[in-house]
Amino acid sequence: MERLTQPEEEAMRAFWQLEGGFIKDVLELLPEPRPPYTTLASTVRNLERKGYLQGEKLGNTFRFTPLIAAEEYRKRFMSTFVGDYFRNSYKELVSFFAKDQKISAEELKEIVRMIEEGKAE
Repeated sequence: MERLTQPEEEAMRAFWQLEGGFIKDVLELLPEPRPPYTTLASTVRNLERKGYLQGEKLGNTFRFTPLIAAEEYRKRFMSTFVGDYFRNSYKELVSFFAKDQKISAEELKEIVRMIEEGKAE
């Protein structure tokens, strides 16, 4: 699965939110300043080429449907991110945020509680 550019990821977030739709619908969901319609159309075609979207012709336009769920993309992206920047160690990832004071001791306790409850099920 090819990594997405920032504009591609923003478009995919809109398609996931809409559960599929038309370029004009996605354009309305994008933050200001919005790209021109033609730029977004090129981005959508790239997403289709990369296998993230499937287009279906309806009259004179296309309706696009995500081929990959948001959760699946998130998992793959995080795995790649942790592999690239933290030597495949989630412990190093959490340690990085703890050292940078981006996560509190209370939040870490909550994470431990969630892990322990998950293992108990």
